[in-house]
Amino acid sequence: MNATSNQPTAPVLVRAEHAESLQDGATSLITLLADADATGGALTANKATLHKGSPGAPAHFHTKATEMFLVLDGSLRVLVDEEIVTLGKGDFLTVPPTVPHAFAPAPGQAAELLVVFTPGLQRFDYYRLLERVYQGEATVQDIRDSSQQYDNHYFESPVWSKALAEG
Repeated sequence: MNATSNQPTAPVLVRAEHAESLQDGATSLITLLADADATGGALTANKATLHKGSPGAPAHFHTKATEMFLVLDGSLRVLVDEEIVTLGKGDFLTVPPTVPHAFAPAPGQAAELLVVFTPGLQRFDYYRLLERVYQGEATVQDIRDSSQQYDNHYFESPVWSKALAEG
């Protein structure tokens, strides 16, 4: 099978000790599991560890991929279109293309989650860019400039801003 078939060319095994982890700000850690090139374009996956007080991901949408969240531990607050939902351990959510969303740990909580995009899109360099911004080696403008490349389109959400302000 080839990469355009949306099927993995071989099984993908990532041992925890070999997974690349990135500090995405002082309050979150992203562990890279499988990017599109490893899965024949079928999916991209990472594990996000969001500590208490993490701002999480701001309001955004994707045009090409469905994003899936499985809460492995803790509690996650998610904007889905214009609604805020809270997910607990074991809860699963899919967000189809073009649906606005954002996420952060619920107030006073931490959250660990598996995040999967399907079909896959080379996104690992996006997470590396976020780490470089945190380290002062890149700018927020660099993130804005990459929106088409990584299919991450940010926007202002009054609903999400209000939820964050209320704690």
